[in-house]
Amino acid sequence: MRSAIDPFDACIVQALSEDGALSNAALGERAGLSPSAVSRRLAELRRRGVIRGTRAIVDPVHAGGGFTAYVTVGLREHSKEAQEGFERAVAAAPEVRECHNITGAVEYLLRVEVPDLAAYKAWHTDRLGTLPQVRTITTHVVMGSPKDLRA
Repeated sequence: MRSAIDPFDACIVQALSEDGALSNAALGERAGLSPSAVSRRLAELRRRGVIRGTRAIVDPVHAGGGFTAYVTVGLREHSKEAQEGFERAVAAAPEVRECHNITGAVEYLLRVEVPDLAAYKAWHTDRLGTLPQVRTITTHVVMGSPKDLRA
């Protein structure tokens, strides 16, 4: 069950979602709290699982990426074993930056980042296409991202 957060915590969470590197002093200024009060609240938010981590937003072009695709994957069979096998394989694939089990005509939505189209083709053919659980693959190439709030 989810527990509600108060307005101070909501302000802290919102500020961190915009800039995870903010200091406790800066968070305190935004929320109207002392840095020590922010520190206690952050510890509690982490303990409760409200804040699960802090990440750097890395430009994929500078990190060896540059080609992003969203890929839908349909499995050959709807079984726990097939799902677990597929999920293990994509967890081990550094090219897969996100994997979501979804509803609809297919089972999974992946966000894949690689250097270029040739690298994607090789990954698609040699890795994803060889998984025994995979029935269908549909690729949607990202041409631009006018809004992206992922952190």
